Amino acid sequence: MLRELHISNLAVIEDATIELGPGLNVFTGQTGAGKSLVMGAIELLLGLRSGAGMLRDGREQGRVTGLFDLSEGGRWRAEGGGNRGRKRAEARKTGPGALAATIAATLDLPIDECGELLVTRKLFASGRTGVSINGRPATAAMARAVGELLVDVHGQHDHQLLLRPANQRAVIDGYAGLDGDGGPLAEYRAAWERWRGLTQRAAELAESAELRRQKLDLAEFQAGEIDAAEPQAGELPELDARHAVLSNLSAIKGRAGQVIEALSESDTAIVGRLEAMTLILLELAELDEGLSEVAETVRGATLTLGEAGFDLGRRIDRLEADPSELAEVEDRLNTLNRLVSKYGEGRRRRSALVEHDERESDAIQPVLRLRAELEEQLERLRGDDEALDGIEAEVAKARSEVDRLAAVLIERRAAAAREMNPRIEAQLGELGMAGARFEATVVEREEGPGPSGADRVAMRVATNVGQGYKPIEAVASGGELSRVMLAIKSIAPGGGPSGGGGGVDVLVFDEVDANIGGRLGSVIGEKMRALAAGADRQVLCITHLPQIAAFADRHLHLRKQVEGKGKARQTRTTVAPLAGKARIDELAEMMAGREATATTRRQARELVAAAGG
Repeated sequence: MLRELHISNLAVIEDATIELGPGLNVFTGQTGAGKSLVMGAIELLLGLRSGAGMLRDGREQGRVTGLFDLSEGGRWRAEGGGNRGRKRAEARKTGPGALAATIAATLDLPIDECGELLVTRKLFASGRTGVSINGRPATAAMARAVGELLVDVHGQHDHQLLLRPANQRAVIDGYAGLDGDGGPLAEYRAAWERWRGLTQRAAELAESAELRRQKLDLAEFQAGEIDAAEPQAGELPELDARHAVLSNLSAIKGRAGQVIEALSESDTAIVGRLEAMTLILLELAELDEGLSEVAETVRGATLTLGEAGFDLGRRIDRLEADPSELAEVEDRLNTLNRLVSKYGEGRRRRSALVEHDERESDAIQPVLRLRAELEEQLERLRGDDEALDGIEAEVAKARSEVDRLAAVLIERRAAAAREMNPRIEAQLGELGMAGARFEATVVEREEGPGPSGADRVAMRVATNVGQGYKPIEAVASGGELSRVMLAIKSIAPGGGPSGGGGGVDVLVFDEVDANIGGRLGSVIGEKMRALAAGADRQVLCITHLPQIAAFADRHLHLRKQVEGKGKARQTRTTVAPLAGKARIDELAEMMAGREATATTRRQARELVAAAGG
């Protein structure tokens, strides 16, 4: 429920904090005191109006803040609930419920354990507006989404939720019990989603068949080219090394022969000269032990160089020129390098980002990875071809199930509409619209099944005898429109856009008493109180009739007064709850049109007593 509403610098309201309670909240006051401004503030808060022209003269900023209690049973904890509120509280659990979870999902915003939602809308003199929800910046669209879940406004404007065809269907679904979890509507929607998904998949497969064939041909060609070469991991570096040897064999043998000759084969060979030096140093070491280490060092170097020359000679002896091997290596390198050029690192950099590490020195590795990817692509493309062959049958089967479930919905909705029509007409008669006729119709959609069925729901009303039916949204009188909404809500309180038979939590009625008398006012007041109590809702109502105000669970009075002197004179409206004697005086003044008398006070007390207050 809406627990508290704070209005600052809107038109005649400079600053007002309005504490609201469960059940029926009634606003009364003299004409021009700002009663409709309170309703306008709620609409502004929830993104249902722009706020143009609402800022108080001379102010740079205006603000509306609403504190909503989303907890299960929390709406009955507010002060002023009365005995009925306390009794309802005993039967309900406290804590965040389905509504809080729905709003949290809608806003992608966590709702705390208290289940409270603080919505703020600011107006600026520049024309700019700002919205925040639980202290976080938001958009008007987000506020509007929350508003559609929380508040249902019935009055003189054209944005009422029940005027939308989808919500008219929701009323009938709630009345017929179709919208519960696991119910016929949920079953239909699941079947429709499956059919739609299959239809879209079939269309995608059909539209992309030629493109898929081209991709398949290309993937098969690329995979075949790679497979024909049979590349192996580590092969390319080995071939590069072997090619370097074979293509430089003469130079290697010639230069290596020069080294061997210098080491051991010439008259002045290094090894021979070192051997002579070693003998001299060994003889000297016998005379001076301090030279032993030097002698051993030269001796070791001599042996090492001798072994190096021997190993080099053996290696050179094994190297033989083989033109055929060189040709084979070059041919293999050409094949692998062609693969690398087409499918290797250069290509991969152009088409996608590839991760690398030190082990990526083998240029053939990207080619091998691409081959693995091509295999996955081939399996997917071939699978799509097979899927296309069988999906038509799945689509036909899914459509048959959708049609079957849609027929069930049409039958149930049509039956509910036939039952609702006379009941709503009876309600309209009780609400002072004698002779008014109401018609809810359910007809098959020409365009086929949609997300909520294969039918179209329309609600029409004839408010006067001799007039034809008109859509609800075409009803000109705000008072008549509010009474039509009240009649619908009276017999179908569970239907609404929030689904699940729960409807919205806050119902707002403006001008519901337009052009009616006191006797009918008592009927309307009783119905609105029953609507609030029976469905565990909060109803806000502006009224000029004491017969309606007498049924209030919480009576709020707006008083306009002029303060200051000269150019400093300002009109200000205050909002205060009435109880006890103050409430009786207000009801008496509403009846008398002037200051209360003993007679009008007695009549006011009788009204309250008759209303069960």
